[in-house]
Amino acid sequence: MPLQDVTVSIDIKKPSALIGLGVPLILAEDAGITSVPTYKEYFNIEGLAEDFATTDAAYKYAAKIFGQGNNRPSKVAVARYNSAAETPVTAAQALEQFFYNDFYFVLLAEGDQAEKIAVADIVEANGLKIAVFASDDESEVAAFSAKKYDRAINFFHADLTEIPEAALVGAVGSKPVGSVTWKFKTLAGVTPQEYSGGKLQDLHSKGAIAYVTKAGINQTSEGIVVSGEYIDVIHGKDWIRLNVEQQIQTLLSTSEKVPYTDAGIAQIESVVTNVMETAVRNGIIATDVDGLPLYKITALSRSEVAAADRVARKYNGLSFQFELAGAIHEAAIKGEILI
Repeated sequence: MPLQDVTVSIDIKKPSALIGLGVPLILAEDAGITSVPTYKEYFNIEGLAEDFATTDAAYKYAAKIFGQGNNRPSKVAVARYNSAAETPVTAAQALEQFFYNDFYFVLLAEGDQAEKIAVADIVEANGLKIAVFASDDESEVAAFSAKKYDRAINFFHADLTEIPEAALVGAVGSKPVGSVTWKFKTLAGVTPQEYSGGKLQDLHSKGAIAYVTKAGINQTSEGIVVSGEYIDVIHGKDWIRLNVEQQIQTLLSTSEKVPYTDAGIAQIESVVTNVMETAVRNGIIATDVDGLPLYKITALSRSEVAAADRVARKYNGLSFQFELAGAIHEAAIKGEILI
């Protein structure tokens, strides 16, 4: 865990219908690596070509990500490991070592179902970031579904050589968080599949998504993680959490002192308000019919805080809640003909 003095927890409460956070990490097996895994960032496919052959899985994944046009991320990260080294390192162990580096989406360039589950377990346990996989086997879909991951996307596709999961991250992951739903997205280099409505519904019920053609447009069939929650909800929640943590930490670290007074508390509240307002503009937080943002911040005054907390210089008196903007994924339209 990185050093920090600020922690934020967010609980999603329904019944409502209900930061670079677009950088992908490619976990790549490499026989040339010793027992120590490596981590490196690349800003274009030419950079990958200096370290990988075009036939290497890591290169193919990066090429698919960078091949999504203007939507592509500014960089990708690659963590190399060797599970056959004298001291073996697995993909999950490499991910654990680099987990708090600057990436958000986790891709496994090569790996069986057990390795995918191990990587997904690490992401889920840390409560941050999203793992993205592709499957062509319904038994694997069922295995993921049984885990009910909030932080794993499972892309069902007949041709895994097209690397649809990398195309998905490259096409959508780097757009401003909150500005986009992951459904209806067209992916470069991925062939749409023909599924019946019943088949798609079954895949969705098991937490998988697919790539199909609707109204003549090739597009992702849904925008959900394995648990059935929407990807943009998880992404938006993480954006708010990380930005609140980072900006309050910056306030504390760059100020001579934030006094334990109502004025000092107001400084912290102002930082949170700025994050909320940005989240409204980005489309994470909803607005009401008058265009007013639907969030609420509550901050206890100095006199309302326990004396023990003041002595320990801890302020635990701020909380916030908000309504997610969400997105429209289906519509039922009624009409009538007048004669």
